[in-house]
This record gives sequence, C-alpha cells and structure tokens, in this order.
Amino acid sequence: MKTEKEKMLAGETYFAYDPELMELHRQALRLVKEYNAICFDDYKRVPGLLQQLLPHAEPTLVIQPPFTCDFGFNIYGGENGFINYGCTILDTARIYLGKNILIGPNVSLYAPMHPIDYQERASGVEHGEPITIGDDCWIGGNVVICPGVTIGHRCIIAAGAVVVKDVPDDSMVGGNPARLIRHLA
Repeated sequence: MKTEKEKMLAGETYFAYDPELMELHRQALRLVKEYNAICFDDYKRVPGLLQQLLPHAEPTLVIQPPFTCDFGFNIYGGENGFINYGCTILDTARIYLGKNILIGPNVSLYAPMHPIDYQERASGVEHGEPITIGDDCWIGGNVVICPGVTIGHRCIIAAGAVVVKDVPDDSMVGGNPARLIRHLA
C-alpha cells in the first residue's frame, strides 16, 4: 500500500492532511522562514540553506526573498536561473525550471488540483499536476502558472498573465487567460 507522499509524488489523489505530509510541509516552512530571514544578513549561509530546502535545484539558482514553497523537494533544475522577490511555488507535483530562466516578482506556480465536487473537496483530498518551464524563458511579474502547464523554450510570459494551457517554444503570451501575442522565432 502506498503512503500519501508516494501517491502525491506519483500524481495520484492523496490526503493533503496526512501526518507525514504535514510534517514535511512544516519542515519546509521552517527552512523557508530561515532562508527569508537571513538572505540579506548572512548571504554566505544562503546557498547551503537553499540546497537543504531545494535538494533537486541547481546550486546556481538565485532566489530573492521572500520565497515560499510547500515542500521544496519537488522543485528541480533552474541552472543559472534567477527568481525575483515574492515567488510562491506550490510544489505538490514536480516543478521543473529550465536553464537561464528569469522569473519576475510575485510570480506564482500552482501545482495542486482540488476536486470539483464540494463534498470530495471537503474531505481533504487533492492531486498535483506538474509544471515545466523551458530553458531561456522570461516570466514577467505577477504571472500565475496553473497546474499541468508546460512552457516551451525561449518563451516570454507578459506581466500579469494567467497561463492555463501549454505555451509552445519561441512564443510570447499575455493576458487572462494567456493568449499568443506573437511568435519569437
């Protein structure tokens, strides 16, 4: 029988209030709090602390505080990437960050999906859908990236966009919901 964490990692429906998941979430929040508190005061400690919080992220990923995530262990990649102030990543499914990405302030990546049926939703079950951001992307400020979205390589997501469907390589999108503005190649 699978644990709730194993179900979450497999993309299956899981009970979000499972004691093991709640403890993992609390551990991540403690590291987030420490990271956000020391980032400017003791920058030498930041890389080690960020690696504890995000063990699968590249060490060259720079994240400005405040930063928030659910677990941290579901965030991958980000080589030579930069994430600006106020980013929220709800990593109940795998979040993959490409190389050389630029993420503007107050960007949110949301992997959790809740049931449509209110009674099922009230039971505390959910599932996550992975998010992928390709290499060399620029995500403008206040963008929301919804569950299950893949953003191709070399894309620009205009500030304030709400991305609800996949974005092909070399595209610029914007709006709510985000629509193609132009092809970049």
